[in-house]
Amino acid sequence: MFRLSQTSLFSKISVWGGGTMGGGIAQITAQAGIPATILEVSQDRIDFSRKQIEGSLARVAKKKCDGDATKMKAYVDGIMKNLTWTTDEKQAADTDLIVEAVIEDIKVKHDLFARVDKLAPKKTVFASNTSSLGIADIASVTGRKDRFGGLHFFSPVPMMKLVEVVRTEELSPEVLAQLKDFATKVGKVPVVTKDSMGFIVNRLLVPYQMEAIRLVERGVASIPDVDTAMKLGCGYPMGPFELCDSVGCDIIKFVIDGWHKQYPEEPLFKPSKLLDDLIAQGKLGKKTGEGFYKYDSKGKKIE
Repeated sequence: MFRLSQTSLFSKISVWGGGTMGGGIAQITAQAGIPATILEVSQDRIDFSRKQIEGSLARVAKKKCDGDATKMKAYVDGIMKNLTWTTDEKQAADTDLIVEAVIEDIKVKHDLFARVDKLAPKKTVFASNTSSLGIADIASVTGRKDRFGGLHFFSPVPMMKLVEVVRTEELSPEVLAQLKDFATKVGKVPVVTKDSMGFIVNRLLVPYQMEAIRLVERGVASIPDVDTAMKLGCGYPMGPFELCDSVGCDIIKFVIDGWHKQYPEEPLFKPSKLLDDLIAQGKLGKKTGEGFYKYDSKGKKIE
């Protein structure tokens, strides 16, 4: 078994996938003073990723610098110096930690890690940001299962404080400690979870959202009343339908369909016709302007 010092920190990382999640992970890493390389598939994707991160950092800078334009620019430029983009897999693989943040498709992840395992140095630790797939399953195509864990960040990454650090049966205690230390270093609060379906948050959250949808399907209550009940009765900042629209109705369907396929007899994972019909109409939530609710161009709910 390859051993790393428990006290060692990752001095550089790479993030495979520069979208909403990957870009956010790279951004907070750079903000923590750790150089990060973002791997993307094309220059267009690189340009998009760079623009998204610059915009996010500008919002951070506005708060930090009290709107002082000179200080804001200096802040953004300083953080951006810690970021590098590339389409070269070999370059991105030469790092201490690789965090994968690509599409939630097990074949895509298998293909990626099978390639990267051959390119990366033996010391390199692998982690996946998957929210619904098994870490051990993803790691099965590699020869470093003792150095492969989960780092499940939450969206939007710069704002959400939690990281689920996922341990498999084969993950070494030293690497688990390193992953926890990394999460803390980038300003997050790590919680450790066993490699199980949905980990902690989604295993509780997705069935809750699906049961809310079933309440409406059974005619128990309206969508607004369910949301109001959970906000005022439980103190939640958003109701389950508002949260579905914020996360993306298609994301909820993707997760529940995958779980239903694995456990077809489990009633908690039963698909919903209301949700399926919504998605068939292209109503995916805030990102399309309509989901369970309608939204204006700024993403504000239309009452």
